[in-house]
Amino acid sequence: MPAIMQAPDWNDYQAFLAVARSGQLARAGASLGCDATTIGRRLRRLETRLGATLFEQTREGQILTEAGEALLAEVEAMAQAASRIAEQASGGGGPAGHLRVSLTEGFATALVAPAFKSFVEAFPRLTIDLVASSGLLSPSKREADLAVTLSRPRAGPVIAGKLSDYTLGLYATRGYLAQMGTPAAPADLAVGHRLIGYVPDLLYAPELRYLSEFEPGLVAALRSPSIIAQARMVAAGSGIGVLPCFMGDADKMLVPVLPERRITRTFWLVTHKDTHNLARVRAFKSWLTGLITRQRAILLPR
Repeated sequence: MPAIMQAPDWNDYQAFLAVARSGQLARAGASLGCDATTIGRRLRRLETRLGATLFEQTREGQILTEAGEALLAEVEAMAQAASRIAEQASGGGGPAGHLRVSLTEGFATALVAPAFKSFVEAFPRLTIDLVASSGLLSPSKREADLAVTLSRPRAGPVIAGKLSDYTLGLYATRGYLAQMGTPAAPADLAVGHRLIGYVPDLLYAPELRYLSEFEPGLVAALRSPSIIAQARMVAAGSGIGVLPCFMGDADKMLVPVLPERRITRTFWLVTHKDTHNLARVRAFKSWLTGLITRQRAILLPR
């Protein structure tokens, strides 16, 4: 009796797609809610079924082979079709499915999370990952459906638009300034003051190199890749730090230092060309742009 070929398992293709997008078994597993061992088992099963090696193992992670590249185009089309079917199946109840949004840590914590209830209640059928970290997931690699970045992507299958400018300034506590003195000019920051900033070799965007814009040669003595940790150190009186004004002005423990000296950066809204028209992506973009319009005064204080 001839052997019956086992029907393809969509979970195996999802595992393949997650590894192709993230480049690592562990990260792929985290995105699918399982462990790296399970992801590896699904990949081996898929490779056996197809009779092809889909990834090469490197020191950096998993790299697609030629066969893997060919399969990726097909599986991405399958994933897009599945997303459209899920949205159509939701009928009049609004977008359904899984939405992953990648945001800078300070932006997500100070602006998005406090207002997020309104979006969640408006779209109850969505399962939402709000990824807020010192480092961003990439829509071009399908690691996220939408991202708010500090740099405008110059290449890749993405659509990027300006979300908003925002300002940053120097902040400290009154206690710190009473003890260490209040700088009267940017050059004073280099003498007798502890500066708080990012770890230079852990910067995820060149736009975070801003101490030297206040005064050339300034170096942080207290460093963290997390803007939340930096803000906590400033609020504890440990030193003077550069914070987005929407964070620094909201903390009543802090006062501006050299308030006439501020710098400006830009938030960019980035989506993948193939998925930017999905209903759940459009819904979040609309909600987010509305939120930013309402918060313009704290993003760009006078």
